[in-house]
Amino acid sequence: MVTNPEIYRIIDANFNRSREGLRVCEDIARFILNSSVLSKDLKSQRHKISSIVKSSCGISDRLLRSRDVNGDVGKEPDFGIEVPRQKAKDIFSANIERVKESLRVLEEFLKLIDLKASANIQKIRFKAYDIEKKAVIKLSTPKYSK
Repeated sequence: MVTNPEIYRIIDANFNRSREGLRVCEDIARFILNSSVLSKDLKSQRHKISSIVKSSCGISDRLLRSRDVNGDVGKEPDFGIEVPRQKAKDIFSANIERVKESLRVLEEFLKLIDLKASANIQKIRFKAYDIEKKAVIKLSTPKYSK
């Protein structure tokens, strides 16, 4: 079992980042697109991530113990590089990218702890690609691209 607290900090940050991004996308699917299918898919993926990480070798406690918000050198936002958002599609796109990136990080670092968990995260990452395609196509229609 990996004991390096920095590894758990990485997993914790990306665990939170992936679920937060999915929640933003889920709300867009639910309240803007009024799509119960996309909303349920996004919610399901968010819950799967929670289940996978929390059940992976009992690391939940390690994640919390390794968290160091005050010592995080990257916590301050850099608004100079932030891409302005004009529409819900922009918000969805930014957040689904965040989700895919964080899932990739989880996939890689969970290989150090639990190969099965890593493989399951990979499946969720590919599902995110599919959801992204459906949602962005819908958000690109004239009804939503105002």
